[in-house]
Amino acid sequence: MNTVNGNQHRGFSVSSDDDMIDITTTGTVTERSIHYDDPGVSHLPGVTYCMGDGDVAADGDEIPGIGQYEDFHTIDWQRDIARDRMRHRYIVKRKQNSLFDLVKGAHDAWSGWVCVLLVGVTTGVFAGVIDIGASWMSDLKHGICPEAFWLNREQCCWSSNETTLSFDIGNCSQWLNWSEVLGQSREGAGAYIIGYLMYVAWALLFASLAAALVRMFAPYACGSGIPEIKTILSGFIIRGYLGKWTLIIKSVGLMLAVSAGLSLGKEGPMVHIACCIGNILSYLFPKYGRNEAKKREILSAAAAAGVSVAFGAPIGGVLFSLEEVSYYFPLKTLWRSFFCALVAAFVLHSINPFGNEHSVLFFVEYNNPWIFFELVPFVGLGIIGGVIAAIFIRANLYWCRYRKTSRLGQYPVTEVLVVTVVTAVIAYPNPYTRMSTSELIYLLFRKCGVTNMDLICDYNRNFTDVKSSIELAPAGPGVYEAMWLLVLALIFKLVLTVFTFGMKVPCGLFIPSLCFGAIIGRIVGVGMEQLAYNYPSIWLFSGECSTGKDCITPGLYSMVGAAAVLGGVTRMTVSLVVVMFELTGGVRYIVPLMAAAMASKWVGDALGSHGIYDAHINLNGYPFLDSKEEFAHTSLAADVMQPKRNETLSILTQDSMTVEDVETLMKETEHNGFPVIVSRESQYLVGFVLRRDLNLALAQARRAVEGLRPNSLVLFTSSSPQQPPEPSSPAPLVLKNILDMAPITITDQTPMETVVDMFRKLGLRQTLVTHNGRLLGVITKKDVLRYIKQLDNEDPNTVLFN
Repeated sequence: MNTVNGNQHRGFSVSSDDDMIDITTTGTVTERSIHYDDPGVSHLPGVTYCMGDGDVAADGDEIPGIGQYEDFHTIDWQRDIARDRMRHRYIVKRKQNSLFDLVKGAHDAWSGWVCVLLVGVTTGVFAGVIDIGASWMSDLKHGICPEAFWLNREQCCWSSNETTLSFDIGNCSQWLNWSEVLGQSREGAGAYIIGYLMYVAWALLFASLAAALVRMFAPYACGSGIPEIKTILSGFIIRGYLGKWTLIIKSVGLMLAVSAGLSLGKEGPMVHIACCIGNILSYLFPKYGRNEAKKREILSAAAAAGVSVAFGAPIGGVLFSLEEVSYYFPLKTLWRSFFCALVAAFVLHSINPFGNEHSVLFFVEYNNPWIFFELVPFVGLGIIGGVIAAIFIRANLYWCRYRKTSRLGQYPVTEVLVVTVVTAVIAYPNPYTRMSTSELIYLLFRKCGVTNMDLICDYNRNFTDVKSSIELAPAGPGVYEAMWLLVLALIFKLVLTVFTFGMKVPCGLFIPSLCFGAIIGRIVGVGMEQLAYNYPSIWLFSGECSTGKDCITPGLYSMVGAAAVLGGVTRMTVSLVVVMFELTGGVRYIVPLMAAAMASKWVGDALGSHGIYDAHINLNGYPFLDSKEEFAHTSLAADVMQPKRNETLSILTQDSMTVEDVETLMKETEHNGFPVIVSRESQYLVGFVLRRDLNLALAQARRAVEGLRPNSLVLFTSSSPQQPPEPSSPAPLVLKNILDMAPITITDQTPMETVVDMFRKLGLRQTLVTHNGRLLGVITKKDVLRYIKQLDNEDPNTVLFN
């Protein structure tokens, strides 16, 4: 029996071998050659319990926070995964002992599925509430439903006896414009001025509320959130970014920002909201809440659910999580992401916020097959989308960089209000910018027919028989007027989105990007349609248009253009195509979507190496090591490691440093960890200890250990020093329990291509560099990122965090 801090621990027999501590109860071998089997202890990899007569041990399991991470630090994937493996082996072994342990094992096995089920249900509910709230507040800028003020315009008019035609042109008698509420007529100059003023006033109110809530309660609730989610899923810690206040303020602020009419979307931030839900619910299951690497499996599934409810596209959500945001995506996570996205889509369908049976934003039905020659304009749309995306990304990055480095960044609420006023004042006169962006995209995607009587469908057609096929017809004056209005809307939205994305309100980029492409696509589609009308027999159309039927679908061009610009902005490919055909129901048009998406990505990559999310990661200095990029430089680990030649290496020795020496070393350095060596003469590596764990252990020892003095020896080994201590010297402090005895090591001649692959695929936080077993230096993730930037002729100091 051994005594530690005055407590008796049974079943521990400790050998005095420096290389292996044998705690002999049953002798189970763990991940890092630690022998233990104590049912009351949750061991860390590399953590051992060293107890000898007269020694003082700071017991790692009694120290709160050991194994956790500081804010803005990178996690150690290998350590966390090893911890989970040991926990799982312990549970599996205990299952045979009793019925309680069997139930506990079953709960552990099913906890992941239960967690993603709860995440899916909660995400679906949040998405339904946000969709309904944003729709109601957006219509509130135009008028109100007197009989039931909580209904939006469409719901208010459901009970009306007017036809759908009258509803489309805004003549629903149940819905009152603000001019009518104030006693004026529906039409005329007075009504227009009142409507204009109320539109601007409501927009200002909503935007100011959104900005004020974000600034006062949750600064992390601004922006899209996807760059930070990508960084967090790669193993970075941002405390509070996925917290409950961020969830609440992001949800409320998102409804307000969208309703203000700003050029932004609510679909991107839904990924952030879903990940907040996943993070909060993961704490109900300690298997995930206490293990950062395991928690990221839940966050990957939550990201899939976020896209699923944003667009009504569960399969696209899973592929988006796999392709765009997740860093570690094993097969198990794929299944759970699929299940989570399915549950979220089902819950959203039950709530039915869109008021149709499809539960997707822009459901359309196209019956015409596309002509082979149309691949040329489809690829052309992809090229245009890539060019516009590259221009937008560069302009937005320039403005965001200016905002960070100038006095403008000190007045975020003022910036929001100015942009809101400019947006509202310019948007109202143009009917295509006055309506919400989602409504505009749906209008551009729709076919022209009896129920769609917008200017954009002003063709010289006679609808004598509703069931007859729509014939090719010349465009009327309304179509040409609509084209000019759409060009103005494109310029307006493109410019305003540059200034809007990155402001201190929740703002997404999916819907504005879709809108840019939808406008361009509709213009190209109308041009192709008129070409087919005027020259129906030319070889381009393969005889498909010579019969006089409508062979060109402008809405299809709008859909392809939307995919092209979104693909150029985000550099999505596979997930983009799946999202688009789930979003619209246009399954038969996968080939045009694929052609446009690939052309857009190629052009975007040629004009700029990063999509908008990766560009913002670089702008913010997050330590994100992209697994898609290749490291093509010929260099060695010795070129990158710290310290450089002729510099001092900050190290700890296993048995010759005092408490005062350790504290002095931590005061004089800012390193996040320290290698432990045998002695300064031999420099042979013993292990690695994290700064946080060392701080916590010393603080715990000061509180719990009597007689701890500055000259007390700190031992990272179970054996006593070679020279026996003097009788008057204090008892040594044994801290081998916080020592990682199996750190990842490489030699100084290891190629950097191999080192970068290790950091990417193993999720390393740091690796130690040795030569013939002797320690030379350390390479951290930050060192790798800075070195890559230096070789790419970029400023290495832009990598801000560890």
